[in-house]
Amino acid sequence: MPDQDGPETFRRLRQIAGMEAVPIVFMTAQAMPADVARLESLGACSVIAKPFDPTALADRVQAIWDTAVRR
Repeated sequence: MPDQDGPETFRRLRQIAGMEAVPIVFMTAQAMPADVARLESLGACSVIAKPFDPTALADRVQAIWDTAVRR
């Protein structure tokens, strides 16, 4: 993203009234364990590493959503 990175976008979304608890998932090529831990420490529901299998994406997002709704 040209003007801000994912974590900054996450922080800005959380500042919007009504967005404080909306599940957020990162899709990133920076998916080393330390990177994932950092994003999860921000409050991300999950991290999907790029490249990903596009045929499995819908099922993966559904599973993440199902888990997030139960929290």
